[in-house]
Amino acid sequence: MRSFLICMALASLVAALYSCNGKNIVAHSTEDRLLAQVYNKTLHLSDMEGMIPEGVSSEDSSLIINAFVRNWVREASLLHEAENNIPRGLDIDQLVEDYRASLVKNNYENILVNKLLDSMVTQEQLQEFYEKNKEQYQLETPIIRCRFIKAPKDAPQLGKAQDLWNSNKFEDLLELTSWCKKHATIQNLQDSVWYKVEDIAAYMPRGVLTVDNVGYRKDFIQRDDNFMYFFKVLELVSRKEIAPLSYIEDQARKVILHKRKTQLLEETKDKLYDEALRKNNIKVFQ
Repeated sequence: MRSFLICMALASLVAALYSCNGKNIVAHSTEDRLLAQVYNKTLHLSDMEGMIPEGVSSEDSSLIINAFVRNWVREASLLHEAENNIPRGLDIDQLVEDYRASLVKNNYENILVNKLLDSMVTQEQLQEFYEKNKEQYQLETPIIRCRFIKAPKDAPQLGKAQDLWNSNKFEDLLELTSWCKKHATIQNLQDSVWYKVEDIAAYMPRGVLTVDNVGYRKDFIQRDDNFMYFFKVLELVSRKEIAPLSYIEDQARKVILHKRKTQLLEETKDKLYDEALRKNNIKVFQ
């Protein structure tokens, strides 16, 4: 527990370095212990108020304080050198103000988006987006909907699994899924999911399935020294063809929501501008 408290305290102190290392010399209480000074920057014991856990022994407190002071001195030395090497013409105050303005604005934009943005995207809206933009989604590599199982060649009831694989009955598919959960190394029996051919091929021996042979190797069962492979293509979309909506649906949804967000923020800017103009709070001096 002692070690844990010391580690937690040190982590807090290191995080606090950046709030302490820029403090210039100021008046402190005569009882306030001066811990370190680097050029015109000082570190007093009061600067570490609340940083040392209650109940820590004086020995452990000393360890924590000494570790903090060592780090503070190094950081303050670097800061001093950095301040003396600010490029001519670099307005630090303006940079700080710009950064502050950016943080404030981004925080308010997030509040607006969380409060006002309609995040529901219907299937009809996705379909409309797809019809308008589908030419942009030409495939660079073939994709497939498929069923795939990789199981140890000595898995129990492997013959029964093969019979279930060859069946077209829904109840047999459920039973095969149950078998896979117990015995298969890899299994994909979700008919609606699209995969790149190379992503499935990566689970097979080299050359068994490739982007070049998937067109005629659509259904096979194959074994090697360690595994049995079951593979069946349900649908293939070749390279250079347009990706189906179900493949790019997540991407389309993000694009739609990004456009909504941009529109919401632009409309808010216009509204606030009009309001300030109406109240005569905008003056442009030429």
